[in-house]
Parts: sequence; structure tokens; C-alpha cells
Amino acid sequence: MFVRIMSSVAVLAGLLVAGPGTDSKPLPQTKLQTVEKVDLSRYTGRWYEIARYPNRFQRDCASDTTATYSLRKDGKISVINSCLTKERKNKTARGTARVADKQTNAKLRVTFFWPFSGDYWIIALDPGYKYAVVGEPKRKYLWILSRTPVLDDNTYLKILDEIRNAGYDPSKLLKTPQSVSSS
Repeated sequence: MFVRIMSSVAVLAGLLVAGPGTDSKPLPQTKLQTVEKVDLSRYTGRWYEIARYPNRFQRDCASDTTATYSLRKDGKISVINSCLTKERKNKTARGTARVADKQTNAKLRVTFFWPFSGDYWIIALDPGYKYAVVGEPKRKYLWILSRTPVLDDNTYLKILDEIRNAGYDPSKLLKTPQSVSSS
């Protein structure tokens, strides 16, 4: 009996010494933070998907995933997402985004099939608009985007730290193969 109690105490002490945050799971965070400000005219253009959380609407996408954004005269944003399937066929989805937070422009609502829309929150953004990280408040979806088909390792590792700190689990990311040139 004494040995069983001491074993339990030892296990409990080990857990207390290890403390929170030593496992691979992200730290819980109640409110997802966005970047302070997004210049939509700088954000528009083509982005290459570097990695993403698996999701049902991209299940056919095998490689070369891009998102192209353009400002419309009515203030909304045209969205064109495309990828190649395993059969090397081009798959394209067209949608519209509207700014949900005009103070920052970092929170958008995107619609591909009216009347359904989803949150698109810019949670990390390079000062030179070279990369962006997009998520949503429930942390079910996540995308790492870049202006070039490949990110250098140091930048990617920095982004992994940022998303971990935002309450996401980097181990869930699927890297996206890109075979297109950046030109």
C-alpha cells in the first residue's frame, strides 16, 4: 500500500515539475488575436499556400494551391482559390469577401456559396506582406500563405511558433507541394 501511494506521489510530482506547456499541444487561448492593421491594397494579389489544416472543401487539392484576391469597386474582395487534384486537374473556387472589422481590416467574412460565409482572420502578417497566416476563432481552420511558392526554413519555424502561441497545433498542418514558379 505504501509503495502504491509513493508511486502515485512520484507521478504527481513529475507532472507538477514538468508544468504546463511541455507537451506538444498548444496552450489554450480564449480569444484569437488578429494583426493590428491590414492594408487591403497591399494584401491583394496572389498568395501560395505553404501549409494548411486539413479541411473538407480542399480534400481534392493535392498541390499548387493558390489564392488570388482583388479589390472590387463596391469595397468587397474577389477571391479565386485554385489547386491541382491528384489527377493534375485544375480545381477553382470563386468567392467574395467583405471586411467584418473596418478598424483593422484583419477580420473578413468569405462566401463561396451564398448565403453561407466563414470567418477569415489574418492572425500573422509579415511587415512586407511576404507571408500571412489566416485562421478563425474556433481554430478549426488555418492557412500559411506566402507570396512565393516556398518559404525559407527560418521564416517557417518562426510562423510555427506564432501559431502555437495563438493556440493552434502545428502538428496538424499539411504542407502544400508547389511546383509553379514565383513569376
